[in-house]
Amino acid sequence: MNESMFHQQTGINIQEKANLIWSIADSIRGLYKPHQYGEVVLPMTVIKRFHDTLLPTRDKVQETYQKVKHLEVKEGFLQKASGYGFYNVSNFTFERLLAEPDNIEENFLAYLNGFSENVQDVLKNFEFEREIRKLANNDKLFFIIQEFNSEKAYMGPDRITSTDMGYIFEELIKKFSESYDEEAGSHFTSRDIIYLMTDLLIAEEKDVLIDEGVAKTVYDQTMGTSQMLSAMEERLKALDAEADVTTFGQEINEQTFAIAKADTMIRNGDSNNMRLGNTLTEDQFEGYTFDYCISNPPFGTDWKSEYKKVKEEHDRGETGRFGVGLPKKNDGQLLFLLNGLSKLKDTGRMAIIHNGSALFSGNAGGGESEIRRHVIENDYLEAIVQLPNDSFYNTGIATYVWVLTKDKPKHRIGKVQLLDASNMYEKRRNNIGSKRVDISEACREVIVKAYGDFLNKEYSLGEGTIESKILDNDDFGFYKVTVETPQYDEEGNIVLKKNKPVADKEKRDTEEIPLKENIQSYVEKEIKPFNPDAWVDEKKTKIGYEIPFTRLFYKFEQPEKADAIAARIREIEKEIVKSFEALSGEEVKVDA
Repeated sequence: MNESMFHQQTGINIQEKANLIWSIADSIRGLYKPHQYGEVVLPMTVIKRFHDTLLPTRDKVQETYQKVKHLEVKEGFLQKASGYGFYNVSNFTFERLLAEPDNIEENFLAYLNGFSENVQDVLKNFEFEREIRKLANNDKLFFIIQEFNSEKAYMGPDRITSTDMGYIFEELIKKFSESYDEEAGSHFTSRDIIYLMTDLLIAEEKDVLIDEGVAKTVYDQTMGTSQMLSAMEERLKALDAEADVTTFGQEINEQTFAIAKADTMIRNGDSNNMRLGNTLTEDQFEGYTFDYCISNPPFGTDWKSEYKKVKEEHDRGETGRFGVGLPKKNDGQLLFLLNGLSKLKDTGRMAIIHNGSALFSGNAGGGESEIRRHVIENDYLEAIVQLPNDSFYNTGIATYVWVLTKDKPKHRIGKVQLLDASNMYEKRRNNIGSKRVDISEACREVIVKAYGDFLNKEYSLGEGTIESKILDNDDFGFYKVTVETPQYDEEGNIVLKKNKPVADKEKRDTEEIPLKENIQSYVEKEIKPFNPDAWVDEKKTKIGYEIPFTRLFYKFEQPEKADAIAARIREIEKEIVKSFEALSGEEVKVDA
């Protein structure tokens, strides 16, 4: 099955399951409001996923349990029997639960208590027992279990991959959020963008990974349901089926954390590597470093509530994650950039999504500019790719993938590659929220090729285009200088104090001078001809960094000639007159 067919089948899986589950949720309308459906549907989906995963080895687990249930240490035997790091020792399945409708609540709770402790830790995050009683008291529990037991609701990993499951959860969460007319709390990252990110991460070392085998660690600091981690693992194992890939993630939302932990367990990963907490204030991986960091952190959201703890870590300087600088409190996305860098090995690589403000927001010397300065002057920034607009489910704004590394290849040292891939996409037949375009497999191959070629060059695919530009690190830096003009007395003489001219505060101005230019030479050439007495107050000079992506890729278009515009207006007037005459039956005269 090629990738496009695989994506098509995946899309069918996701929509079928999400629609089915949503229809089940509709059955509790009245008892729950639509935005509360997740309190029932999300834990039931997780439970059914565990249930179907364990079905093939259920009899073996039961047989083993009878032999070892009196032993003090029995977990290892049961895990081996189940084939996973979790198990269920109860006598119940969904089928058997439905066979005893009068005892459905009691038996369902017994079934849940039969799960191994790590599964029960996952389910605690949903606080589901309260909902079970509510459903049972309102004669809904039997129906919910019955619907989840249908053939269409099967969720075993032999038919539904981990990545598919992640998207099913994301689709459900999105629906619940939309029903409450609120944002879902995070940007949902579609598979096409994740695959672009993974391919950019491994592009420079793909041959090495194939030749030497894969033993890598992957970290997502805002993992949601962990779909980026599962997709990265999938990508690495495609290069080497025996790859040793260990994933780590942190998530702030309890329910999505529980989903991510459940998925990791089903992938036979170490669920202890999935951790709950606010990444900015509760670093669950202090002292850890990883081979890859891949994430789509929230942008345009304030971090006022986290300010105190973040500031404390900032004040630690180099021993903290945020010593470089702090952005404005209304947008904390660059804090995640700093956290990601702090988690990279010396050979590590990171792909992270930002919106446009991360490129240029803030003044020289301010937090945002200092963070960009730190990244660029340390030669961490390898490339930035502008994605097509309308690539995400809940935002249509311009977004960018930043690729960073602490170990640039020799040909990239001192350079940054910018790729405008905003026109490299295929339109979707059916929109999903704000997502109207896809980066198809063919489009992605062109983007990755342009990245790998590392040339100043334009590429095309059908009507799609991508342009690559290579710039020096210094091209993004500038001096922000304060230009002073002296006061004039009533007779037109320069006012002096201690034999030095006194600055006129009302005429004070600033200039941004590229780092590659000499300040004094710039002043003589660009300022003195218009203001001969001006001077630069060197004490106020600051260094700033910004990435003027739009300006660098701007293409001038000749304005339409006035005669052509006038002719077009006359034609429009004629059409309007014709329409009016047809409606009114009156003739209208128009001046030539």
